[in-house]
Amino acid sequence: MKVSELARLAGVTAETVRHYTRERLLHPERHPDNGYQLFGQDDLDRLRFIQRARTLGFGVAEIRDILDHADHGDSPCPMVRDLLASRLPQIRERIRELQSLASRMEQALAAWDEMPDGTPDGHSLCRLIESFPEPLNAGHETGEETR
Repeated sequence: MKVSELARLAGVTAETVRHYTRERLLHPERHPDNGYQLFGQDDLDRLRFIQRARTLGFGVAEIRDILDHADHGDSPCPMVRDLLASRLPQIRERIRELQSLASRMEQALAAWDEMPDGTPDGHSLCRLIESFPEPLNAGHETGEETR
């Protein structure tokens, strides 16, 4: 089957199929006459596996490692368990951070409800943000800016 047919059967875009092919997660054959990529049932099964792994939060490199283990006859299951076990506390911490952010946003919106919009005047950029209290760790890098 061609890229478009594989994509349709898997419920993804053709670009997704091409991306996973470039990332060496799918291994199509080439049609000898026209050079088209041809995919088989194994590729469809593999693409569905990739989709499941993505829903569990695995990245492309991790999925490649999982597939490489399986392709070489080694069970990737211990690695999969370890990856999820190590990632879960990080995800829970990120959820706490996002809940805290949502709370700050709600506080800001409530405080700003009655405040007028201001115009930058050389001393102020946005009075709304400037009226919000500085973080307790002001002046220290939190890494939040890069997220």
